[in-house]
Amino acid sequence: MAKIDFEQLRFVIVDDNAHMRRILRTMLRAFGSREIYEAEEGASGLEAVEAYQPDILITDLKMPIFDGIELTRMIRNPDGFSQAYLPIIMLSAYSEKHQVISARDAGANDFICKPVSATTLYARIESIIEHPRPFIRTASYFGPDRRRQENVFSGDEKRVVDSDQFVQIPD
Repeated sequence: MAKIDFEQLRFVIVDDNAHMRRILRTMLRAFGSREIYEAEEGASGLEAVEAYQPDILITDLKMPIFDGIELTRMIRNPDGFSQAYLPIIMLSAYSEKHQVISARDAGANDFICKPVSATTLYARIESIIEHPRPFIRTASYFGPDRRRQENVFSGDEKRVVDSDQFVQIPD
């Protein structure tokens, strides 16, 4: 396991709670990050992603104007957004299964329940960097492969990963 050079990583934090943004910023600074940008809701978060071109987005699920799910869906538009492959970590105090599934189905790379610990945040960032999941495009989804375990399926419809880590779904 290689040590992550946080000084080279740029983050955008989107959360309507200023205290939560401050906690996350403090953790990221403690890890060594120096470029951390913040937004307090989805619309300004989208603008921050476009303006700062972060390496990782950390967003809350529930926010005014548009929430983290809508923000993730807007970013995961490969035909209309330059940062469609941006790693996204979704945070929420709501940990019901349907909310975790909604975040996953919108294209979030990972989900963390609040309160967030530094250990958990570091582990999720490390996982995203060291074990990136290939991206999938289907008629209704674009984003990281939602399967976490190794697929041993060998039938005619087996997914094929190309050299760019992009999964092609057979027709």
